[in-house]
Amino acid sequence: MSSARRAFALLLTRLLLVAGVTVIAWALVARLSGELSFPPNPMIAALSLLPVNVICLVIASRMLRAEGQSIRELVGYRHGALGRDIAWGILWLVVLFIPFIIGIMGTAFVLHGAETFDAFETMFYNPDAAAVIPSAAALVLGIVTFVTFAPLNAPTEEIVFRGYAQSRLSASWSPAAAIAVSSIAFGLQHAFFAPTVDAMAVYVVAFTLWGACSAIIVRRQGRLLPVIIAHVIVNVFTSAPAIVFPALMIAGVF
Repeated sequence: MSSARRAFALLLTRLLLVAGVTVIAWALVARLSGELSFPPNPMIAALSLLPVNVICLVIASRMLRAEGQSIRELVGYRHGALGRDIAWGILWLVVLFIPFIIGIMGTAFVLHGAETFDAFETMFYNPDAAAVIPSAAALVLGIVTFVTFAPLNAPTEEIVFRGYAQSRLSASWSPAAAIAVSSIAFGLQHAFFAPTVDAMAVYVVAFTLWGACSAIIVRRQGRLLPVIIAHVIVNVFTSAPAIVFPALMIAGVF
């Protein structure tokens, strides 16, 4: 099998695994609580990614070893350069949020027109899904989600999408095609993390743009680690509310 086919197979495997665990998580929640809201609670969806990330890391590692490369080499870690990589990561985080916000606002406007800002009240929050889990259980699950998702998901996604898939597809395809395929796959994956069905299209477009801009950065800079750092920061801030909100509810703040 060529490296491009292996890359495409890895992308497809990732998408199928994410779709599978999301449906399983939804079915379990529906079974235990009777709540049929889909997509499932974003915290549950993020928690279910643990086996997906482990499996994808194992597959990517084996593919790389078969080609005489390691994950460390793919990531591009350099001794003594971590401080510079963190600075680059913070810069890229700011840069990447520009197309990301444009993607959110633009897609929401296409869907809702003049009612866009009113639609935000229900598009990104599903009270039925949020009410499924009691506060104490939500806090425990939130801690587990934060510990397993924040540090593991970002490196895994960057290794799969920008590290392995993009570089291997570029060896057989044009750079634009490689970036497009890996970025669209990245965007499609995030449909399963949307809080509502209405938000799915918004997530796909916004994260496809994020993925495309990340891919361009990686190709131009020749380094994966700075983008991983930017991604880790995002995952920390997006998964932290899974701890903060249940804790505030238990404390009676709201």
